[in-house]
Amino acid sequence: MASVSSTSPAARGVARPRVAAVLAAIGAGSVAALGVALVAQHGFGIEPCPWCVIQRLVLIGVALAALGGAAVARGAPRAAGGIAGVVLLALAAGGAVAAWYQHTVAAKQFSCSFTWADRTLMSLQLDAWLPSVFKVGATCADAAQATLLGLPFEVWGGGWFTLVALGAIVALASAIRAPAR
Repeated sequence: MASVSSTSPAARGVARPRVAAVLAAIGAGSVAALGVALVAQHGFGIEPCPWCVIQRLVLIGVALAALGGAAVARGAPRAAGGIAGVVLLALAAGGAVAAWYQHTVAAKQFSCSFTWADRTLMSLQLDAWLPSVFKVGATCADAAQATLLGLPFEVWGGGWFTLVALGAIVALASAIRAPAR
């Protein structure tokens, strides 16, 4: 009986789609999460606070890194999975910390003016460039009152960033197992 070696075309074909598929799913999920936030804002009047907008920035970064990695993974699964996996882990950690801070600290404060998130957004001036996505319209205490299926939006965000981290680990593991070219 013949065995399939790890360098056989069959083995290489498994790693390539897996890395690309995981990264594409992360990218699509992040675009969908941003879409939910924008529908909540523009369709239901749920305005974002500074920490919400920071999480939107992280979602955009995750989507760009994941979709870019998925495109490259077709030809270079090791490089794409490795680089995108590390970038996605860092972004997921940042997004999870922002969601955690918003939920545990900022939501209990009357105002989130002059917090790190507010100062960062003021210096970047993204609200002048694209106000429909980046304009802060609520305090953190107000934003904490908004829920989706009974959970605050930042809890959903933290959950998504946790899934992104897990997907990044899968992409890294697949990239490590992929044969070098």
